[in-house]
Amino acid sequence: MRFMMLMIPLGYETAPADVQLDPERVAAMMRYNEALKDAGVLITLDGLHPPSTGARVSFATGAPVVTDGPFAESKEVLGGYWMIEVASRAEAIAWAKKCPGSPNELIEIRQVQEMADFSPEVQAAAAGFGDLKKK
Repeated sequence: MRFMMLMIPLGYETAPADVQLDPERVAAMMRYNEALKDAGVLITLDGLHPPSTGARVSFATGAPVVTDGPFAESKEVLGGYWMIEVASRAEAIAWAKKCPGSPNELIEIRQVQEMADFSPEVQAAAAGFGDLKKK
């Protein structure tokens, strides 16, 4: 089973584009990342720049509308993610609990949808989806 662990650093929604990271916190997170890798559960991981450098494309009017960050209405934003492959939701939670998160961070755990989760009709409509993924 694949799971995304989504890091949500509270307050990151207002972080400036040139936000500076604490080297000690980065070192602690790197030790955690290495533990995931050494256990053979890590698929990929990345950190994300703050929303002040991003953009959103909405379709409420039927046409795409671009809004540059930061986004005033945001209360929680992603700071990064890990994609892991483990045997169960409980194991994904156990890994998230080992993260050296600070008091202003939380991790949301979401299972990745697999083609087998869908009806035959949806699987047929999504034929070729696996071919789109980078290998």
